[in-house]
Amino acid sequence: MARNSDLDVAYVARLARINLTDAEAKVFQKQLSDVLKYVEKLHQADVSHVEAAAHALPIYNVFREDVQRDWFTAEEALGNAPRQANGLFIVPKVVE
Repeated sequence: MARNSDLDVAYVARLARINLTDAEAKVFQKQLSDVLKYVEKLHQADVSHVEAAAHALPIYNVFREDVQRDWFTAEEALGNAPRQANGLFIVPKVVE
């Protein structure tokens, strides 16, 4: 991890084309320093007994089983189509 002196808020602000006053740069530098200190503190926590997880809450499949069913026949599906030909829907042309 980078040391606090390695990250210069004013330099990053110039790269991002953000105009900061000297006072703003000092405030942001202190805030960045505080964040980095907290992250360093988090690195000290023992998480060896914690199971890796992508979510805080358990996730389970809420979908129904995929079972074969009788659905519409082609004729039934085309029954309400305003235009059809050769067993296909006829739709307006959208790409030229």
